[in-house]
Amino acid sequence: MARDRQTDQEYGRSIRRVLIGVLVFVLLAVFVLWRIDNPRVEQFRAALVDRIVPNFQWALVPAAKFTRMVADFQSYANIYEQNQELRRELQRLKGWREAALQLEQKNAKLLDLNHVRIDAKLTFITGVVLTDSGSPFRQSALINVGRNDGVMDGWATMDGLGLVGRISGVGDTTSRVVLLTDSNSRIPVVIQPSGQKAILAGNNTPYPVIEFLESPEIVHPGDRVVSSGDGKVFPPGLLAGQVVLGRNGRLLVQPSADFQRLEFLRVLRAAATERIGVSDELVGADVGDVASDEAGNGR
Repeated sequence: MARDRQTDQEYGRSIRRVLIGVLVFVLLAVFVLWRIDNPRVEQFRAALVDRIVPNFQWALVPAAKFTRMVADFQSYANIYEQNQELRRELQRLKGWREAALQLEQKNAKLLDLNHVRIDAKLTFITGVVLTDSGSPFRQSALINVGRNDGVMDGWATMDGLGLVGRISGVGDTTSRVVLLTDSNSRIPVVIQPSGQKAILAGNNTPYPVIEFLESPEIVHPGDRVVSSGDGKVFPPGLLAGQVVLGRNGRLLVQPSADFQRLEFLRVLRAAATERIGVSDELVGADVGDVASDEAGNGR
């Protein structure tokens, strides 16, 4: 049995070797036949194709379908790559669009800063907002101008339209701005057109409160609120906002400045107040004359 099995294995190996040899010979013959450049051989090739290919049409159908599947897959892959490239391009366009919108907003704010009408006697410095503090206990901002630029405590700051706050704390290159909405902010204002004077007090909310108003009944929502200039705190006529009515019936002010988008601030240079000495210097009288007059009156 073992000898018969070994004989069968050797016979199978011999058959495989013969088949492989015949296949290699046929392939080499076909290769050589297709490489020969001769009119007779060309006619033979054409006749061979006409004889064999139609009989193997059934075998070419799977190959053709497989070829179409590969082509479709390559087409889908190309479409996917194009789609991904379009998505990336759209993302880049969105980034450029956002940058363009931000530049447009900055440009509009700078144009507003250039076109705001204020007192011609007032000069200003434009600074960029570095950081802002919007905590529940403090409303302030930090700008990039300071003592080296001539900034002083108490100067008013505006954005493109309305009053923002005042300088409170000056460094060499930076300054701290206390906003109108801060609880430490108190500004004398005038309500137009009634002419009522009041105090605009911050309460750490977006809407400061109107306090110490003599006749609230003649003040209506929509009235303009501007700085009065009393106490030389701020220059007069700076727009602070409009009167709005709170839920509890209290008069509030909606600031004209956009505190959510503070990027550039205009620091108004206030003229230095003249210090007053003794009363005799004010009227130009001589101290010796005043003393002699008092001595004469005493006699």
